[in-house]
Amino acid sequence: MNNKAKLGLLIGFLAVAAMALTAYQKAPGLLPAWAPAWAPPGLGRSLDEMKAGEYSTVLDDKGAVVTKLGRHVKAGNEIINSRGEHYRITRVRGNIAEAEMLGVDRDLLAWYEYFDQYAVPAANSGANTGRIAVYHSHSDESYIPTDGKASIPGNGGIYHVGASLTNALQGRRVPVLHSLARHDPHDAQAYMRSRKTAVQLLKQSPAALIDVHRDGVPDPDFYRRTISGRDAAQLRLVIGSQNPNMNANKDFARRLMAFANKTHPGLVKEIFIGSGNYNQDLMPTAILVESGTYTLSRQRAQEGVALLADAIPTVLGVGTAPRAPTTTRNWGSLAWIIVLTIVAAGAFLVISSGGWSQARSKFGQFFGKEFGLRLRTGSRGGGREGER
Repeated sequence: MNNKAKLGLLIGFLAVAAMALTAYQKAPGLLPAWAPAWAPPGLGRSLDEMKAGEYSTVLDDKGAVVTKLGRHVKAGNEIINSRGEHYRITRVRGNIAEAEMLGVDRDLLAWYEYFDQYAVPAANSGANTGRIAVYHSHSDESYIPTDGKASIPGNGGIYHVGASLTNALQGRRVPVLHSLARHDPHDAQAYMRSRKTAVQLLKQSPAALIDVHRDGVPDPDFYRRTISGRDAAQLRLVIGSQNPNMNANKDFARRLMAFANKTHPGLVKEIFIGSGNYNQDLMPTAILVESGTYTLSRQRAQEGVALLADAIPTVLGVGTAPRAPTTTRNWGSLAWIIVLTIVAAGAFLVISSGGWSQARSKFGQFFGKEFGLRLRTGSRGGGREGER
C-alpha cells in the first residue's frame, strides 16, 4: 500500500470517528460510558469539581470574599448572589480567583418584585399537573457529622437528602420520580453514567430534572443558617454554560432563587454558572442543587431542600397555585365614591331638565328605550306603569 492510500485510509477513519462522535453527542441515550482525558465537556465530563476539602475562593476587586466552592473555577464563570450582585471571574491563580462585578442582575430583581405581588400559597390546590424528577450524579456524597464519611460509595447520605426533597414535594401533592440509581465511582465520567438515568426519567415527561449534591467546602459555617426557624443548610444552584439550554436553565434558577428566598429568606445562597454541562442540555428546567457541605450534618441539608420544595410548585406551576396578587381595597371608600357619583349625576339631570318632573320623564324615556321599561312620571293622566 502506497503512502497516498495510507493517507486516504487514515482520513477516512478519522471522518467516520468524527461522525460517530457527533451522533453520540446529539443522541442523549446513546452516550458512551467512557470519556478519555481529551473528551469535550459536552460529553458529560465534569472538569471543575474538586475532592472534599479542596475549594476555590473567589475575591472581588477589593479583596472581599465573593464565594467559596468546591470546584476549579475558570475565567468567564459567573456568580449571581441572593442580593442580585452579578460577578464574572476574570483571573485564576491556583485556588484563588478574582472577579469583577458586572452590576445587578435585573432579571433576578424583576423576579423578586414579581413574586412580591403574590401571597405564599398556604394550601394545596389538588392540581397534579406535572412530575419532578430527582436523581444523584454523585451517589457517594455524604456528610461526616451524620454519615461518618464524606464519601460512601453506593450508599451516600445524599440519597436521604433527595428523599427529603421528595417527601416535601409529595406533601404538596407534587408527584416525584426519585431515582436511586448508583453512578459510582465519583470520577470524571459520573455525569456520563447519570445521563442514562436522566434520559430514562425524561421518558415520563417531568416538569423539571433536579440533580441533588452537596458541596466540598470544609467550613460548615459557610452554609450553616437558621432559616424560617429551622436549623438548615443553605443551597447553591449550579448551571452549566456548555449547553444550548443555558439561558433557559439560568432563568429557571433565577425564578427558583427569587421565590425560595421570598418564602424562606436566605435559603438560596447564589447561582453559579460553571464550565460544565451537568446534563442540563436535556431540558430547559434541569438544575443542579448543592445542599450544604460535607462537614455539616445531613439533617441540615435535608431541612434545606425540604424548604426548597415550598418554591418549586409555584415556579413550575405544578401541585399548588399562587394566590392572586395581594392588593388592599377599601370597599367602604369605593361604595361612597359610587354613591356620590350617582347623586351628582342625578343633581345634574334635575338642573339641566328644569325640574324633578322633567328629570323623571327623561329617566322614563331612557329606560323605556334601552330596557323596555316604563316609569311613573307623576304627571296627571300621563303616567302609567310599565307593561307586564
